[in-house]
Amino acid sequence: MYSIDTVRKAEFIFNTLTLPIDFVMLLLAGITTYVFRTKILSSFRPVLFTLDLPFEKYMFLVALLSLVLIGAFAISGLYSLRYRHGMFQEFLKIIVASSAGMMSLIIYIFIRQELFNSRFLVLGAWFFAIIFVSLGRLIMRQLQKFLVTKYNFGVHQVLVIGNDEISKKIVSEILSRPKSGYRLVKQAANPDIQDIQLLFGQNSIDEIILADPNFEPKLVREIVDFCHENHIIFKFVPNIYRTLTTNFSLDILNGIPLFELRRTALEGWGRVTKRFLDIIASLFFIIILLPIFLIIAIIIKIDSSGPVFVGLERISKNKKIKLIKFRSMINGAENMKQALLPFNERKDSPLFKLRDDPRVTRIGKYLRKYRIDEFPQFFNVLTGDLSVVGPRPHQPDEIQKYQKHHKRVLTIKAGATGLAQVSGSSDLPFEEEVSLDTNYIENWSLWWDVKIIAKTAIKIFNDRSV
Repeated sequence: MYSIDTVRKAEFIFNTLTLPIDFVMLLLAGITTYVFRTKILSSFRPVLFTLDLPFEKYMFLVALLSLVLIGAFAISGLYSLRYRHGMFQEFLKIIVASSAGMMSLIIYIFIRQELFNSRFLVLGAWFFAIIFVSLGRLIMRQLQKFLVTKYNFGVHQVLVIGNDEISKKIVSEILSRPKSGYRLVKQAANPDIQDIQLLFGQNSIDEIILADPNFEPKLVREIVDFCHENHIIFKFVPNIYRTLTTNFSLDILNGIPLFELRRTALEGWGRVTKRFLDIIASLFFIIILLPIFLIIAIIIKIDSSGPVFVGLERISKNKKIKLIKFRSMINGAENMKQALLPFNERKDSPLFKLRDDPRVTRIGKYLRKYRIDEFPQFFNVLTGDLSVVGPRPHQPDEIQKYQKHHKRVLTIKAGATGLAQVSGSSDLPFEEEVSLDTNYIENWSLWWDVKIIAKTAIKIFNDRSV
């Protein structure tokens, strides 16, 4: 039985492997060209370039050219994760991008006015680059189909909604082509949201395809909300009005366009970029702060009995995590929370906040004042439980009190800091906090992450609220 995270992980693995495999194939194309010229064609035409261009220097140039071709592939859309190319279309893009890359090399040689006594290396590199890259991608496609067919690795358990000709065509395509990666759970002609909830509870559904392009808009909205709340992929056959959306990806199933609505731009390479930033940032701060960690650990142990670190249960995206923090409260503080609930200062939200919390230790007040207690969260970032920037991680009992629109903040990983934190900290009204986090999720960019990290650093030194 495969969850939506398993499906995403399988697609993510194959999509991100494409670039390094292309690079390896380009290197192999360069080696093949060199061997072909020096070993096979040398009997017909003497090799004259080996003194000026030994194999080591040649491979260095091949590596540089491979990077240029990778750039050309990226510009041509070969690494786009929003749309799956057909094999023929992909082959044409490889030809065009390879030709553009090699043309750049020829223009560079012409401008430099350098004599190059082996035109075959240029022509052969172009030819073998197309062959090897296409072959590498074909092998990846076949491997993915094999794993889907043989082991159900990354299959989509699909509920198809609709009973018109398009719906029947999609169902027929899913049933007749197991290699497509789709498995039909059920075809429902005209279900309401209760029917879908019941099906979801009884079956492992990770994708809903709305095949009827004229489905009632009110029900569409309810289905989309349900999918977002339960981390289900939502795709639909669009009419002209449904194509106007910011975050989407396009898939083709037997000529039928299927649009997947996405809550955030944090899919595909956006996700890769954000995770790369998380790893670099967390490693940097852990190394820099390690001496401070040791000093604080000693002070905490002297100040009160108990562990140096605490693992607090929080929700990040759709799973429970142990949020690592320096202990700023007495032992057993969590067990005292129920007795303190009547004194909660956050009456506007499901969150708990008590400014003069009697559970906080003497050193804990300073750790919280300067937000030092949160520094160990970089270990959560390094392990992938948190992101550096994201919505605030809340407690499971608080999330149980969320209204439907509050659950939008669970779309992505929680963050050690976030837009809401730098816009008002814990004094921000909960509805405004949700609005800010939702805005961040729907309009994410790497530059926004960098600005929030910078604002957090400034806020640590300027904001002294506890």
